[in-house]
Amino acid sequence: MKLLFIKTLLFSLLVPGIVAVLGPWLMTDDIILESAPSTLLALLLMTGGFAIYIWCVWDFISFGKGTPSPIDAPKYLVIRGLYQYTRNPMYVGVLCFIFGWILLYTEQALLIYSVCVASTLHLLVIFYEEPILKKQFGSEYIAYSSTVNRWLPNRILTPKNPM
Repeated sequence: MKLLFIKTLLFSLLVPGIVAVLGPWLMTDDIILESAPSTLLALLLMTGGFAIYIWCVWDFISFGKGTPSPIDAPKYLVIRGLYQYTRNPMYVGVLCFIFGWILLYTEQALLIYSVCVASTLHLLVIFYEEPILKKQFGSEYIAYSSTVNRWLPNRILTPKNPM
């Protein structure tokens, strides 16, 4: 379990850390912060996005027995926690964090960056992750994907557990 935490920490620093923190931060050089209400909303989005990511990582490690890294992915299909509401909550968390940057700094480059990241994640999910999950987990993943949306939840309050 300790090794999974170390691998997850390294992956998180390298991939989501660069995509959601370092990349946007490098685009905000000497740009004036926006108003207090947008700053508060930005901080809420960033905190929420971080919390979503940590929750999903915990489920990957504790239940899935793997990491967010494709080279050490979960051995069991994770369909609990936030995965009951959307099939990709970890990516939703990363995007929330990036959208927080957009509210903090009204920089057009950040908006373009967020569209590029969101588009890349969407294509990654459709053409890489979903085919692998169908192959690895078969009917279990097919049943799950038929009841839980890819991005936005159907329901907010009621979990959708197909199993």
